[in-house]
Amino acid sequence: MRQFGIWGGAALCALVAACASPGPETQPLQGDLLISNVRVIDFSGEAPDVRDDAFVLIGAGGILAVADTGEGLIAPEEREAGGLTLIPGLTDMHVHLWDEAELGAYLSWGVTRVRNMSGLPFHLTLAEQIEAGAIMGPDLITTGPILNSAGPNAQLNHQLVETDAEARAAIAWQVEQGFTRLKVYSNLTRDAYEAALDEAAARGLTVSGHTPEGVRGPGVPWEAPFDIQFSEILDDGFETIEHVESIVWHGLNDREDDAAAQALAEQIAEAGVTVTPTLLAFHNLWRVADTQGTALTRPGTEMLNPLVQATEQDMYDYWAGAPAGPAAQRDAFHMRMTNWLHEAGVTLVAGSDAGIFVNVPGLSLVEEVSLLGAAGLGPFEAIKAATDTPARVLGLDETEGCARAGCVADLVLYACDPLEDLACLEQPEALVRAGTWLGHADLMALREAARHPDLARTEENVLGGLAAQGVDLSLLE
Repeated sequence: MRQFGIWGGAALCALVAACASPGPETQPLQGDLLISNVRVIDFSGEAPDVRDDAFVLIGAGGILAVADTGEGLIAPEEREAGGLTLIPGLTDMHVHLWDEAELGAYLSWGVTRVRNMSGLPFHLTLAEQIEAGAIMGPDLITTGPILNSAGPNAQLNHQLVETDAEARAAIAWQVEQGFTRLKVYSNLTRDAYEAALDEAAARGLTVSGHTPEGVRGPGVPWEAPFDIQFSEILDDGFETIEHVESIVWHGLNDREDDAAAQALAEQIAEAGVTVTPTLLAFHNLWRVADTQGTALTRPGTEMLNPLVQATEQDMYDYWAGAPAGPAAQRDAFHMRMTNWLHEAGVTLVAGSDAGIFVNVPGLSLVEEVSLLGAAGLGPFEAIKAATDTPARVLGLDETEGCARAGCVADLVLYACDPLEDLACLEQPEALVRAGTWLGHADLMALREAARHPDLARTEENVLGGLAAQGVDLSLLE
C-alpha cells in the first residue's frame, strides 16, 4: 500500500470529518494541491458517485478530502477546474512495453497503471525506477517472459518448455529474477502446463494468459478436439484469461455459434474467472484490412517501437491485403461474445494489447473502453472496467482505482463528461499523477517525447533480456 505521508487512507478519512466538508470549527487542513469546482466521479460502487462543484485536496500523493466547499482547505498550489470532470486514472490490463519512451504516451491519455504481459528483466528495473520517482510513468506491473511450448503460436521472446522439468526450471529462473506473475500461452504441453501450475502455486505466483491447448494435432479444432479442453482450465485459478478471440478459438472450437457462446459465457461466469477481452486486438486487424493498409500509418502509430515494427512486417503485409468482409464478421462476433460474457456476470477488465501491431500506447486503452461500450456495457460499466475493477482483480487495496478521500491521487480530468460519451476519454485536459498536476501542455509534451523511442536502448533491454533467458539471438539475423 502506498502511504500518504504518515497517514493511511482509513485513518485520514476518520480524521477529516468523515471525508466531507470541514465545518467552521474544524482546524484548516493543509495539503499540496487544491482542485476547485470540479465534477468528481467515483466508480467503486454499483453506480457512479457524482459530486458537482467539489473541492479536492491532495497531499503526499493522496486525496486528503473531497469537499463541497474550499473553506478550511489550504494548499500552496490551486487549480481552478470549473467545467472539468475528474475520474480515477485508467488501468490498461494488457500491454507490451518495449521502451521507457512509451510511458509518457500512456500518461498522456490518462493511463496511470499498466500490466505488461511479456516481461523481461528490464521491466523490473523500470518498475522500481517509476516507484521511486526517478522516471515518470504509470505504475508498472509485469509478468515474466511468456511461458509456451513449440508450435504454431510460439514466438522468439517466449520461454519455450516441453516437459515438467523444463517448466519448473523456467519458473525458478523467473522467480530468481524477481517476477511474481506468470503468463502462460496457447501451445503449452499438458506436462509443462500442469507443472507450471504446481510450481506457481508453490512459489506464490499469480497465473494469467492464454488458455493452454496442449499439442495441436491434425484437424484441431474443426475436426479433432484440443489436447487440453477449455473447460479444464476454468478451475485453475487464473487471475485473468486474455482475449475474447482466444476464448472463441479454444472454447468454441473457432465456431461462431450464438447458442454455444452464450452457454460458454455462463460456464465462465459460474467459474468466477475474470476476462480481459482485448477487443481492439482483432478490431485493428480488421481496420487494416478495411483500409487496405492505410490504418498502418494512422495517427499515433509513430509511437510504436521501431524494433517491434520491423519484426511485424509480414503481419502488416498480410492484413493490408486481407479481405475485410470475413474480418468484419469475426469482429462483430467478438463484440457479441463480450456482451454475452457481460450479461452472464463475468468480470471484465479493460486491456488493449498496446505496443504491438498498430495498437498505440495509451490511445488503445481509451479505444478499448469505447469498444466495451459498443459491445453492450454502459459507460459506467465500461469505465469501471478500467478503474475500480482492475484494482480489485490485481488484489490492490481500497485506496487504488478510486476518486474519494483516502485514495491515491492518480486522477484524470476532462472538459467533457465520459459518462455521456466514452469518446471523451480520448481528450484528457489534465492529469494528477501521484499528487503532481500535469496540464494539457505537459501531456502533449509527454506524447511528443513518446514519438522518439531510443532504439539502441530498446535493443539493449530486449535483446539482453532474451539472451539472459537463453534465446539464440542468431535467429534474428
